[in-house]
Amino acid sequence: MENIPVSEIINELGEDRERYFNAVAPPIFQTSNFAFESVSDFRKALKDEASAFLYSRGNNPSLAILQKKLAALSHAEACLVLNSGAGAIFVSVLANVKSGDHIISVENPYSWAKKMFDNVLPRFGITTTYVDGRDMTEFKKSIRPNTTLIYLESPNSWTFYLQDLKAVADLAKQHHIVTICDNSYCTPLYQKPIDLGIDITLQSATKYINGHSDVVAGVLCGTKAMMGKIFISEYMNLGIGTTPFNAWLMVRGLRTLQVRMERVSQNAAKVVEFLKTRNEVESVSFPMDKDFPQKELVQKQMTGGGGLLSFVLKTKDFNQIESFCNGLNHILMAVSWGGHESLIIPAISSISPDEFHPENPEHRRLRLYIGLEDPDYLTEDLKTGLSKMSY
Repeated sequence: MENIPVSEIINELGEDRERYFNAVAPPIFQTSNFAFESVSDFRKALKDEASAFLYSRGNNPSLAILQKKLAALSHAEACLVLNSGAGAIFVSVLANVKSGDHIISVENPYSWAKKMFDNVLPRFGITTTYVDGRDMTEFKKSIRPNTTLIYLESPNSWTFYLQDLKAVADLAKQHHIVTICDNSYCTPLYQKPIDLGIDITLQSATKYINGHSDVVAGVLCGTKAMMGKIFISEYMNLGIGTTPFNAWLMVRGLRTLQVRMERVSQNAAKVVEFLKTRNEVESVSFPMDKDFPQKELVQKQMTGGGGLLSFVLKTKDFNQIESFCNGLNHILMAVSWGGHESLIIPAISSISPDEFHPENPEHRRLRLYIGLEDPDYLTEDLKTGLSKMSY
């Protein structure tokens, strides 16, 4: 893929303005289908729907603009945009396995990826081995004659553990294994898995790509052959593409991607420094922190971070963790990340009090997304929450 400047991709690529009255912002092509002037043209579109505008379940001009931009940002040949990140995970995996195959996945992947590996794929005789992605020997030991796919998530969205993407890609190519990497944390601005040899890069466009907490979408990028393979089978059969309006919203969101990522990264670094000074906080996990355990690998394959971090509270009291969260006035308790607003999720939100193990730091972990607000405003809110914890 030609190396085009990011600003040109975001503001110009794919925008043939002369085709729509030289409008600065492209219109929404809110149509379900397209007409043809001749049977010959109709026949060509039916034969190659991926390259034609026939029916918006497959392709649409609003979608085509977005896909050109996202492919270029990822240094990929082609892109598909789907109606959720979970959908992107599902079709990319499904397209590359068959009954009896074996998958290697990093441990504790995104919840819907894990449910697919544990609950859906075993119904078709497909098995999954989970490995600690920080250890290359685990990948090597887990390869079997029927291994066809390695699934990565770097960094992970809770502990932010990384995998050495180039090393895994090199290993996979030796064994003719397809590699997929969830790149939602970094976006293609701060990490380009395809440049490191990964076959498919995916992300939840709900997060930074759209950036306004009003669209759910997923992105797949890879070669034309791989994206074409997925398009004519899983993508079209499931009817899983995004809508023209959502594609238009994501083009709009991309306009500010660079400045948003810079702002949330700067804000997050300030909040991390604040949390590290607090006696109530046992540890902080943030890939761009100088004390992050895998900082050498971060420097090798990432050029930046973002606004997502996590921290562990020292308390062993379930109720104190609840009191901290309930005491926040401005940071919202909600899933996802990547919008303008700061969000928090405590690990205890998914367990009951009798399941809580105070010696398990993962039960005392909270994931915090730092948005576009003033960092002093956010640290004051965190102070308020911490003050609600009684010792």
